[in-house]
Amino acid sequence: MGRTPCCESRQGLKKGPWTPEEDKLLVDYVQANAPGNWRMLPKLAGLNRCGKSCRLRWTNYLRPDIKRGPFTPEEHKSILQLHAIVGNKSVLLLLLLTHFVPLQYTCVSSHVY
Repeated sequence: MGRTPCCESRQGLKKGPWTPEEDKLLVDYVQANAPGNWRMLPKLAGLNRCGKSCRLRWTNYLRPDIKRGPFTPEEHKSILQLHAIVGNKSVLLLLLLTHFVPLQYTCVSSHVY
């Protein structure tokens, strides 16, 4: 009962590191069509991956609005000020720092501790 597994139904799915070619296929498809249904996306984009893998790859690594690199002095100051207010509640801290993406959770957490 419940949901069907996202990936178990397709045998032979590629696992492991993404290749630059796969990244390009995913980026090109999402930019041209908007993601829509992530479960159907791999087939439509010509990828041999599961939809969840495609969604996570896009969300955490390939989105053009992801900020990369070290924290700026202003970001560092914001993190420390909010930490003084909310304490060690790093999830709440991240929610207040809306311009950070989920992948930066560990970075912010380790930055204040």
